[in-house]
Amino acid sequence: QVQFAESGGGLVQPGGSLRLSCAAAESIFSLYTMGWYRQAPGKQRELVAQITRIGTTNYADSVKGRFTISRDNAKNTVALQMNSLKPEDTAVYSCNTAPSATMRWGQGTQVTVSS
Repeated sequence: QVQFAESGGGLVQPGGSLRLSCAAAESIFSLYTMGWYRQAPGKQRELVAQITRIGTTNYADSVKGRFTISRDNAKNTVALQMNSLKPEDTAVYSCNTAPSATMRWGQGTQVTVSS
């Protein structure tokens, strides 16, 4: 199965920004809708943003207007630009196919929003 590699997480103050990136070892992005998921401690994993093969996007209400998902099928990458971050955005962020995750999960990248 395809392995995803997420990067770009870190510690940021409330109101700050981060850009996450996800790369796949194989050229699969052009075939699937891709999504960014997050899992906070003690909570279920949730889908926060998804993008179709042709670039149509959809967002969870909690991130709408703050997060932007994009993809580059030629480079096998999908990115998540996160602005106006809030403490409740703290979670491990991972990418996978969407709206159902069908591939093996990568390590994810930790995002911590705290002052």
